[in-house]
Amino acid sequence: MKKFTIAVLVIFLLGMVIFTSCSRNEGTLICGVTEYEPMNFRDARGNWTGFDTEFALLVGKKLGMKVEFQLIEWSNKFIELDSRSIDAIWNGFTATANEPDGTPRINLCDMTYSYMLNTQCVVVRAERASEFTSAAALAGKTLAVEAGSAGETKARNLAGENGQIIGAPAQINTFMEVKAGASDGAIIDLILAQQITGSGDYTDLVIADIDLGNEVFAIGFRSGDPLRDRVNQAMLELYQEGKLMEIALKYGLNERLVIDTTFGQ
Repeated sequence: MKKFTIAVLVIFLLGMVIFTSCSRNEGTLICGVTEYEPMNFRDARGNWTGFDTEFALLVGKKLGMKVEFQLIEWSNKFIELDSRSIDAIWNGFTATANEPDGTPRINLCDMTYSYMLNTQCVVVRAERASEFTSAAALAGKTLAVEAGSAGETKARNLAGENGQIIGAPAQINTFMEVKAGASDGAIIDLILAQQITGSGDYTDLVIADIDLGNEVFAIGFRSGDPLRDRVNQAMLELYQEGKLMEIALKYGLNERLVIDTTFGQ
């Protein structure tokens, strides 16, 4: 009987350790991110920087929390969130999109106020730009996307049954698929495409003249997490203090910075 009691106690203590390790350290905010310039990317020293990076650090300072950035595969973002590996999806997160299976993202997590305007765009090789002047031109094409992204949902709808989708671990990887000719184009965030196309290794890539509609960015938290409301309040204060505009100007995003307090509520 004593051995049985000890065994039960050991199992209980192990369970408590596992539960504790999977619970958020209340003094730390772990943000799930990918390499996405100018929102979250690494500088020459390997440190995270970018608009969302600085935004999160400012929020952490207001809340008295340490902020950490964890690189994730975007297709696993909700798994990472629900398993408590991260506390927030904070990486140019298109809040108005559906997942590839059709589920609205706003049904899968609690969203903050939206804070930035964006749109998806089509990146193609410059020599083929004249072929892509409408969304209809994408039917039957091979399109590169970040797996689990808003771009993947649009790509599947636009390419249709005769098209093909190439999934990449991050949006930044889709450019090489287009450059190498493995795909006819890539559907990605305009904010990123404007940073990459026409320069460096991608001087031969351009943004096609195709309108894919407007979107907004927000931050995703686990359903019922009270931290979402605290971040909302910090966001408003930073906006009113002009600090969000300062970092938006730094990264050329000032015209896209728009706070909508009705979103996600």
